[in-house]
Amino acid sequence: MAPKVKVAVSDYIEADLDWEAEQMAERGLEFACHQLKYAQPPELIEALHDADIILVNMAKITREVIAGLDKCRMMIRHGAGYDNVDVSAMTEKGILFQYVPDYCSEEVAEQAIALILACGRKIVWSIRDFQQSVAQGSWNYDTVVPMYRIEGKTVGIVGCGRIGSLVYRKLESFGVKFRLCDPYLSEKRKKAFNTEFVDLETVCRESDYITVHTPLNDETRHIMNAKTISYMKPGAYLINTSRGGMVDHDALASALKENRIAGAAIDVFEDEPPKPDFPLLGLDNAILTPHVSWYSKDAEQSIREKIVQTIDMFLDGSGARFPVNPEVLEKD
Repeated sequence: MAPKVKVAVSDYIEADLDWEAEQMAERGLEFACHQLKYAQPPELIEALHDADIILVNMAKITREVIAGLDKCRMMIRHGAGYDNVDVSAMTEKGILFQYVPDYCSEEVAEQAIALILACGRKIVWSIRDFQQSVAQGSWNYDTVVPMYRIEGKTVGIVGCGRIGSLVYRKLESFGVKFRLCDPYLSEKRKKAFNTEFVDLETVCRESDYITVHTPLNDETRHIMNAKTISYMKPGAYLINTSRGGMVDHDALASALKENRIAGAAIDVFEDEPPKPDFPLLGLDNAILTPHVSWYSKDAEQSIREKIVQTIDMFLDGSGARFPVNPEVLEKD
């Protein structure tokens, strides 16, 4: 009898993986789950070395870890980003790497828009003013003045793929103007937008709100840095719901402390959760949320189902949903 195919999870964010265990049992697959988000390579290798299929959330899958995977034929990243995985090493070893970019696009777009509105309508500032007004017995609007209508303002979208394009479509009805930047978008895709594309500097100089929606790689890391932030208007806001590494948080903190821009709303961070000395903590003009852009009960179930579907397609040979290194398939 041939040995069972083994599916192993390196780390997970769900309360439990009972549903996954049931799904794997129905398919006759061996299943093992671990919580090794912060584990070093030796511990990850010990847990995962004999797995045929590996599911990873935030554990660091380095070249060293990949070298120790004796049986792995496919790895799936639980999410839309995959900067914690050494894709080149995966490809060199002939391991198919897939991800799930289509499970929470609506949620991230909604969060970005919610943060734009929270900045524009100064919701967090209003809550503080309300609390102070109650305490003193008279209305106080000190921290929300001045405030401007969002209609007619300019929204800059950096990255117009799956999520950036949703933000664009959802915001069209708000009567805003757009500045779009995405040098990798095809001319055919660009024609679907009813506005022109410009370079990053123009987006920064002309936008009242800038929202970032690009993947994180060597080219985009700290795309919002001291130089690009310096181009922003004094009344502009920066919103990031993509990956924490897109923004140089030290440069952003300096701009906020010196009131060189109006504010920022950040949902993602380079270290998660941030350390107590994180430079944006305690700043009155920074809205910080705990990496919840992806979350809804709908998205939570959707990604679980899509991962199982990805496993099914791989095992029955019917194709790959979202391969990051499709060249591995071409070698077969």
